[in-house]
Amino acid sequence: AAGRGGDMAAWARAVRGLLLDVSGVLYDSGGDGGGAPIAGSVEAVRRIKASGLKLRFCTNETQATREKFVKKLQGMGFDISVAEVTAPAPAACRILKERSLRPHLLVHEDLVPEFAEIDKANPNCVVIGDAAENFTYANLNEAFRVLIGMEKPVLISLGRGRYYKETDGLKLDVGAYMKALEYACDVQAEVVGKPAKMFFESALAEMGVPPQQAIMIGDDIENDVGGAQRCGMRALQVRTGKYR
Repeated sequence: AAGRGGDMAAWARAVRGLLLDVSGVLYDSGGDGGGAPIAGSVEAVRRIKASGLKLRFCTNETQATREKFVKKLQGMGFDISVAEVTAPAPAACRILKERSLRPHLLVHEDLVPEFAEIDKANPNCVVIGDAAENFTYANLNEAFRVLIGMEKPVLISLGRGRYYKETDGLKLDVGAYMKALEYACDVQAEVVGKPAKMFFESALAEMGVPPQQAIMIGDDIENDVGGAQRCGMRALQVRTGKYR
C-alpha cells in the first residue's frame, strides 16, 4: 500500500485511532468456544500499541461475556483488556435501562451474565444475539410469541451479520434469525452493534478520536467497512475470515 503515491501517505499520517474487528481479523473462532489466531495478528496488535496509535477492539461477538471473550484472546497471546472492547451486549443494556425495557433473551447461554442487572420479568421486548445451538425452533417460536403478543413489538438485535467463519467452516449468524422474526411479526429490528452508527460513534468517543482520524479494519464488507464509511471513517478490508 505504501507504494501508491503521496495521496495515501497524507491521510495515513492524520490517523490517530484504529478500530479492529476481532473474529476473522485477529482469529477464527471455533465451535467449542476455542479457535485459532490468524498468522501475524498477535504481532500486529503489539506493533499498533507500540506505535502509540489509539486502539479499540470493535466486535459483534455475542457468544460470550466480554470477560470470557477477552480471557480467550489473552490465552492466544493478544494484548487486550475488557476496557478496550466495544461490544453489543453492554450497549443493549444501556438502551434497555434508558427505555425501561424488560427483555426476553434469545441469546447464547454464555452471554446471559451480561444482562444480570436487567429486569427480565414480564418481558416487553425481545433481544436476539448469536445464540448458535440455542437457535432451536422452540426458542425462535417462543421469541415470536412474545413479539406477536405485543401491541407495538420491539425487537433488538445484537448485530445483523449473515454468517461468519469458524475453524471448521461458515456459520449462520444472528441476522438470518433476526430477519425471520422481522418477517413473521412484521416488525423492524433495532440493530445494536455493527453496522449501527451509534456503535461506531461510541467506540470513537471512547478513544477520543474524530471519524476522519480513524480507520476501521474488518473482514465484513457490509458491517465493518460499510458501517464505518457511513460514519465518516475510512475502512480497510482484510483478506481473512469471510472477506470473499
